[in-house]
Amino acid sequence: MFNFSGKDDERQAQMRQTAHELKMKFTEEDEYGMIALLRDFHLFSKGGSKTITNLLTYSSQLMEDKINIFDYKYTVSTGKSAVTFKQTVFFINSKRLAMPEMLLKPEHFFHRLGNWLGLEQDIDFEEHKDFSHQYLLQGEDEAHVRRTMNQDEVIRFFTVEKEWCLESIGFFMIFYQHERLIPPHEIKYLFERGMMLFKNFKTEPL
Repeated sequence: MFNFSGKDDERQAQMRQTAHELKMKFTEEDEYGMIALLRDFHLFSKGGSKTITNLLTYSSQLMEDKINIFDYKYTVSTGKSAVTFKQTVFFINSKRLAMPEMLLKPEHFFHRLGNWLGLEQDIDFEEHKDFSHQYLLQGEDEAHVRRTMNQDEVIRFFTVEKEWCLESIGFFMIFYQHERLIPPHEIKYLFERGMMLFKNFKTEPL
């Protein structure tokens, strides 16, 4: 997890400046009730005390694309103690997406063991062994998941760059690194990679 060493207001100021550089609107808190839109995603189904802050937004009225980058925090209670997790999330809502209900996350030993025992689904690509070894890919509509993910630029990105997570449902897609609060100077890169994925996944405009 990235531990920001300054105060919250320092990060807020830096995120505000980043929003200006990316020509995005900045709001300190979630004024739009965005968590309600995201509740079906795996990331947003966990824990309590869920908050969205440092929200960067851009809306394209022509294409009805809504692009968001924000810090997300939630707390998991374990009886006598509680642990708070933070990460920065790229979220796009677009009618040009027709995504399967899908979860992609880094694959670890216990995932492989669960797959071997038949307890954990993992959709692998025989022609992309490195990608399949590094990531756990799940979704009920396996054919749709395969059509969506089996694209050269997408596979190459996730093979070269590790520890990313991707979730999608219909018009919605989120992209993040679990438990990593991304430094403000890396937000532009998050934006660019998120838009690269959107470019590959979107359908042609009507």
